[in-house]
Amino acid sequence: MKIFLLSDGNSIHTKRWVKGLHARGYEIFLFSLNKIDPELSFLKNTFSADVDFNNNRKSILSKFEYLKVYNKLKQKLKEFKPDLLHAHYASSYGLLGALSGFKPYIISVWGSDVFDFPKKSFLHKSILKFNLSRADKVLSTSHIMAKETSLYTNKAIDITPFGVDLTFFRPTKPTRISEINEGDIVIGTIKTLEEKYGIEYLIRAFKLITDRGHKKLKLLIVGKGSQKEYLQNLVSELGIEKEVIFVGWLPYHEIPMYNNMLDIAVYPSILDSESFGVSVVESGACEIPVVVSNKGGLVEVVEKNTTGLVAEAANYNSFADQIELLLNDKQKREVMGKAARKRVEKHYNWEENLSLMENIYKSIVL
Repeated sequence: MKIFLLSDGNSIHTKRWVKGLHARGYEIFLFSLNKIDPELSFLKNTFSADVDFNNNRKSILSKFEYLKVYNKLKQKLKEFKPDLLHAHYASSYGLLGALSGFKPYIISVWGSDVFDFPKKSFLHKSILKFNLSRADKVLSTSHIMAKETSLYTNKAIDITPFGVDLTFFRPTKPTRISEINEGDIVIGTIKTLEEKYGIEYLIRAFKLITDRGHKKLKLLIVGKGSQKEYLQNLVSELGIEKEVIFVGWLPYHEIPMYNNMLDIAVYPSILDSESFGVSVVESGACEIPVVVSNKGGLVEVVEKNTTGLVAEAANYNSFADQIELLLNDKQKREVMGKAARKRVEKHYNWEENLSLMENIYKSIVL
């Protein structure tokens, strides 16, 4: 089967879908508005538009920049002759796919394309409705995002979870870095350091926990982003520099190792459009109990009080209380961690998620 993908060639999600489908023998054409990551250099058929948005991404006019590559898309579709067209992201790539008129056509919604984009203006909302109306299938990684998408289409929405490789994300003996001492309990997060992910509230919760008398704690913060300096300054202001470790960006293959350093993983997103908690699933696959905010897809991937705990978003007191429940009960941490792994095995096995996508492809083509 020949699949034409409209998707961001730099996204980890795109890369995983491409690699997974390619490994199963599908012939892929990747058409990206951005530059394509060298990781995908094995693909014979690619096109990168490298569109110049003139730093005007918030303007509806920027969406019409996509029209500059419309003729190129039509040309590549004609040359490749795919069996189906699949757009990942309903607003930008979804618009290109809708305008192409190619059938059969699938749209996968990703998050901000349905949570944020249509709320910008009536025109944005109309564009999203138009894109979805042209799709033969609409897919979503989570039920909560499917519910949001249903506000803009009457079509049935299939759930295609974005799981993890269970042979890659698995519990292993932790490799402790030099800043972590024997006997330390490690709380941490592996996420981009942007305001929307609420890392500030984790830091403030950690400070509160140490003020309550808990000793031998470390806070491990893995990731890069625009808030790095702000968060480091906050740690200094709170006087917890010796207990907080900023690791920075990690290559993907090192993420399981750092997950296994954690005793408790925390994901305090304040984002209403939090579509699917991939990082939460990765921690769970490593048998790490989690504490998440009560936002979007996070509460969908966590079974409350069984695989993790849920705190009120943007409330560091709430996070401190939930983290402390796990700090005080090692057995609870172990039981929740094992339950988290079982839940991932049941719902978020990447190989099974790939098979589900395969079946959808076959049902629409055959």
